[in-house]
Amino acid sequence: MRILSADDVRRAVTMPAAIEAVASAFVQLSSGRAVVPLRAHLQQRAHESHTFVMPALLEESGGLGLKVVSVFPHNAARHALPRIHALVTILDAATGRPAAVLEGSYLTALRTGAASGAATRALARQEARVLVIIGAGVQAYHQVEAVCAVRPIERVIIVNRNRERAERLAAALRERAIVSNVEMVASAAAAVPQADVICCATSSPTPVFDDVDLRPGTHINGIGSFTPRMVEVPPETVGRAYVVVDQQTAAWAEAGDLQHARNLGLLDESQTVELGAVLNGRSPARTSDEQITFFKSVGNAVQDIAVAQLALCEAERLGLGIEAPL
Repeated sequence: MRILSADDVRRAVTMPAAIEAVASAFVQLSSGRAVVPLRAHLQQRAHESHTFVMPALLEESGGLGLKVVSVFPHNAARHALPRIHALVTILDAATGRPAAVLEGSYLTALRTGAASGAATRALARQEARVLVIIGAGVQAYHQVEAVCAVRPIERVIIVNRNRERAERLAAALRERAIVSNVEMVASAAAAVPQADVICCATSSPTPVFDDVDLRPGTHINGIGSFTPRMVEVPPETVGRAYVVVDQQTAAWAEAGDLQHARNLGLLDESQTVELGAVLNGRSPARTSDEQITFFKSVGNAVQDIAVAQLALCEAERLGLGIEAPL
């Protein structure tokens, strides 16, 4: 069995390659060629934490495995640890033999960014130049990296209450040559009216911007909220947008953004389509330059297995990781 660290995964998989892998996985999912049970969810009220167990089978590409991911929001303050820890296990789809174990926190951020990249490529206007990222946590860098990989982004505006965290994100984007023109603001109201693309990467229980601030033609990626109690995007926006989800069943079971809009009578399940259906042409992409588009993702195990498969293949080719006998 091969053991891959976060650094091994980083060296093995580029963002453009991750976007292609995730796009293929979503097509398989929407075409009935993937098996993904609803994830098991364990909550510890004492820690306000969430632990998820997420299995998946990609029948077409032969991917089989699962991810265990935990979100402990108070880790930084209480233990000087990251909020998110994760582990991905890949099994041989023909025999069930454990083939690899991968550090999953970096992989989670990478595959989440890749999903936004695939959605942005399909839904954002071709000439999109300004990206607003709301939230500067662990997911933010890869959200920006992915959008910049698929659209000619010239300017990034970071919205975050914590100036120090925003500065770290801006420095990383400049140092790694993702984008040079980076600004920081404390209020979404100062940034959203300028946006061609918005990425929401927070765990907010209330909307992080106002619907009236959106300009026509904006594309939104909502990836931070993953429970019914979290809402990043205003229900008015959700109600008037073309809404694309990662998977219908999971999104409607878990996404507060969708449930809140439904409870207000602004949206129902019949109005949303899956990203895989857009990518393979069964559902339309953007229909006009004025249309508001919204990709809502709660995270799906097909993303993890697809990117982990790719990482394992490249790691074997490059000689990365540690071979451990069982």
